[in-house]
Amino acid sequence: MTIGRLLLFGAALLSTPRLGAQPRPDFSGRWVRVEDSIAARGPTVATAGDVAFRTGDMETGWGTATSPLTITQRADSLVVEYVFFAPYDLQPPVRLAYAMNGGVSVNRVMIGHATSDQRARVIWNGAALVIATDVPLPRDVEGAARTTAVRQTLTMESPTSLVIETWRAGVAGSLPTTVTTRYGRRGGS
Repeated sequence: MTIGRLLLFGAALLSTPRLGAQPRPDFSGRWVRVEDSIAARGPTVATAGDVAFRTGDMETGWGTATSPLTITQRADSLVVEYVFFAPYDLQPPVRLAYAMNGGVSVNRVMIGHATSDQRARVIWNGAALVIATDVPLPRDVEGAARTTAVRQTLTMESPTSLVIETWRAGVAGSLPTTVTTRYGRRGGS
């Protein structure tokens, strides 16, 4: 076999898709929570009136049950936008940008009276996109800075169904939690 044929054979072999390799999904679109996943959580304090305080989950950590997510995915970045504030607050949507090269992304978020810097990395796990974030917590009683780990795993059940599984590390003796939230594509985008 000549070197030319050997190189041509090698190039053909490298360009052939591997069996079992799946293309990575594109999460871009405008997504709204599926009502079944919201109803299963039960009434909130706002709808149930003056009930005893109960511990709730933070769902995905992105927006409220009625707020759609807008995700823009490019080769080099993933951007998640959602409305957090009421219209009369005159605040823009929260915008989180993540580098798709595995490097650290820092998102400065101001919800409340102070800003916090969330440090995150994005990795692919097969067809799932995992965003691992260190979220700042209030300082402890000695004034030391603290963070907690949050991991959001995005998967596509179908072209119109997005699932986000959010895992949070336990804080101050509490157990870790995992919440699964389903979204449907809005407006065919």
